[in-house]
Amino acid sequence: MKYPLSEKYDTPELMEKIMGPNPLKLEEELLTDHLIPEGSTVCDLGSGQGLTSVFLAKECGFKVYAADLWSDPEENRKFFDEMGLSEEEIIPVKADAENLPFEKEFFDAVVSTDSYNYFGRNAYYLDEKLLPFVKSGGYIYIAIPGMKKNCHDNLPKELLLSWTPEQLEYMQDIEYWKNIIASCKGAQLISISEMESNEEVWADWLKQENEYAIGDRKAIEAGGGKYLNFIKFVLRKK
Repeated sequence: MKYPLSEKYDTPELMEKIMGPNPLKLEEELLTDHLIPEGSTVCDLGSGQGLTSVFLAKECGFKVYAADLWSDPEENRKFFDEMGLSEEEIIPVKADAENLPFEKEFFDAVVSTDSYNYFGRNAYYLDEKLLPFVKSGGYIYIAIPGMKKNCHDNLPKELLLSWTPEQLEYMQDIEYWKNIIASCKGAQLISISEMESNEEVWADWLKQENEYAIGDRKAIEAGGGKYLNFIKFVLRKK
């Protein structure tokens, strides 16, 4: 697919901020024809250094809370200021996804790009940890790295060039996620599917010269990408 919105941010300075396969392209695909009203208050859950939060504010017109446990809110605030976004448009928050510091039913929607697989694999998570902060009828849009088919019982040697079996546990297939979501009582699954933007987002990431991208090159250059995909799913709170 084409990425006319993400291409606005395709500069060396901004690409240095990505922490994995290009999250802007993932988010653009995830939110194509989305159902979240403009002006909604949205949580960017696992926002990293804030690129996806900027996209949500600038390209979608949301008021964004950039929630992340590992990034520095002061550094993100400085970045948002540089991007021309005020405190009325985007707010950085240091937040643990397991213990979100917001009022109940605070958000119109939650968007999570390339992070939900780290904390959302527990069956209780949606009902107990996330949905209480979403308004009735609100949406959750998620894009995560995954596997085309579960191969954890016989992990390909190509994947093990870059990742340990423990790290690969964070990558699961669509059936795995369907089972997780099926246990959720408080939300309806609107859609779940494999994303188009697998090869392109990996290519953008592997161009980077940080140690993590360099480490990931081993698996992908050996053909490990044929086992991997990205998965998107959309939920609506009942």
